[in-house]
Amino acid sequence: MISTARQDDISPETRLAVLRGTYSRLAAPALVRAMIDNEFVGRITLVSSFGAESAVLLHMVSAVAVDTPVIFLDTGKLFGETRRYRDRLVQQLGLTDVRAITPDGEALRAGDRNGLLWTRDTDACCDIRKVQPLSRALAGFDAWISGRKRFQSALRAALPVIEFADGRFKINPLAGWSADDLRAWMKKYDLPPHPLVADGYLSIGCMPCTRRVRAGEDPRAGRWAGRDKSECGIHVAEGI
Repeated sequence: MISTARQDDISPETRLAVLRGTYSRLAAPALVRAMIDNEFVGRITLVSSFGAESAVLLHMVSAVAVDTPVIFLDTGKLFGETRRYRDRLVQQLGLTDVRAITPDGEALRAGDRNGLLWTRDTDACCDIRKVQPLSRALAGFDAWISGRKRFQSALRAALPVIEFADGRFKINPLAGWSADDLRAWMKKYDLPPHPLVADGYLSIGCMPCTRRVRAGEDPRAGRWAGRDKSECGIHVAEGI
């Protein structure tokens, strides 16, 4: 581990190499603990959609520190089931710092006054409702934890465990996990599933742009179906 006093004296590239060399082979729970307790004390957050697979990582974080900041992007277009699921998990896991981040009112009035931007330009809608709010919410943090996995889509197939993008370190503890791994963890710790999973929603985002996943499709095939789009924009920045 690099001491806090030295962290400002090295380049992101050097620190990334050290972090990868030290932690990339750790099991996910140990990696989460190391990032919260050792490397980014008070400067790391979990960004969670409270979606289909979110309970696993939320549980791991709660086992380290229930007061770890959790950023929840409430786009204004979410399923009601997602908000209720969030409330259930917060209570069950004892999370004490879940921050519901909403789009900027001025940005909505300027770019999506009638709430139908998603019908014309999904990228612009995601930018106003997710990318911009997250950018503001991450101010003050040096790192954030993401729940992405390699099995979810071809675009995520080479996902590293630790990366650096947009001026922050991004930790992907579940990068190498399978769907079976996730189910086993949820069963072991009696974590409730998102209520829409049983109805065929394997990746759950905003209601207008999410459909059920058909047999044989990637788990994220139900997101922005029929469009040349599989990411909202918060995970597509060039990184190292």
